[in-house]
Amino acid sequence: MRCTTVPDPSLPDGLGAVVRVTLAGVCGSDLHIYAGHGFSDDIGYCVGHEAVGEVVETGPDVRRFAVGDRVLLPASVGCAWCAACASGHVVACEHRREPWKEYCYGMSHRLPGCQAELVAVPHAEVNLVRVPDTVSDEAAVLLTDNAPTAWYGARRARIQPGENVAVIGLGPVGQLAVQSAFAMGAARVLVVEPVAHRRAVALARGAEPVDADNPKAHLKELTGGDGVDAVVEAVGADATIALAVSAVRPAGRVSVVGVSQNDAFPFRMQAAQTKELEFCIGLCSAQRELPALLALTAAGRLDPAALVTHRLGLAEGARAYALLAERADGVGKVLLDPTR
Repeated sequence: MRCTTVPDPSLPDGLGAVVRVTLAGVCGSDLHIYAGHGFSDDIGYCVGHEAVGEVVETGPDVRRFAVGDRVLLPASVGCAWCAACASGHVVACEHRREPWKEYCYGMSHRLPGCQAELVAVPHAEVNLVRVPDTVSDEAAVLLTDNAPTAWYGARRARIQPGENVAVIGLGPVGQLAVQSAFAMGAARVLVVEPVAHRRAVALARGAEPVDADNPKAHLKELTGGDGVDAVVEAVGADATIALAVSAVRPAGRVSVVGVSQNDAFPFRMQAAQTKELEFCIGLCSAQRELPALLALTAAGRLDPAALVTHRLGLAEGARAYALLAERADGVGKVLLDPTR
């Protein structure tokens, strides 16, 4: 990772906009790229898919946004044409296979990322969301991806009031899954995380720790041998997905939002069928989750900004990635500030 100078972005077309970035986030998904197993074979492009900023230019066909608007950029990218995107379900964009289409910023040269001073936004009416004055920039950055992914995972787990829920992995998505589960009425949230300072953050929110050395047995013990009602898996590793499947009670629900790059996961189909397991996995359409999340954040029911621990300049980008990759003590959400 390095900080360099590139030409300023220009309007993609009449439907696009250019945003001056005030804060950008470094996501756990970005670490796949950092570690050398990214989402394309491309190299040498601007990374990042979490940003909040100010509109500085709009195309002539943009009606809902104007220069000066404070906006966030949902990490999921849709078009202005199809019914799926119009409903907010941009992951199902009907044009996702077109040569111009990229589902997320900062995965290749096709759609440069947001860890920059300026970013070009295609189809601005779908891919910009106005930020209310009651929501801070720090919170808004978390609302671009981490909070929607966590809420999506909890929603697809169908968490009901009074249930026991497990959250596996306590990066920002897992931490916000803890908040989401409690907001949905979970009686107990049991957390699996080997890093002590991450556990401490969740415990301060009312979660209960699970023995990271033997989580399957401890989860059973904590639930009287039954298993939890639902699990939100926020890691994406084979071992943690397998743990999620084993941790739920009969007829329990597993929701995987951790990014898995395994095309041949050894899913125990017979055991899942016998258990009457509900298993879901997917990528979040942030646009669909944001109306609820903006309201919950403005009302203080969710607190995404509490996860921010570091705010560095773009020139410190390499350090930001190293801090996150090393899971250094006290490192939570790392933000990049282009104004520094």
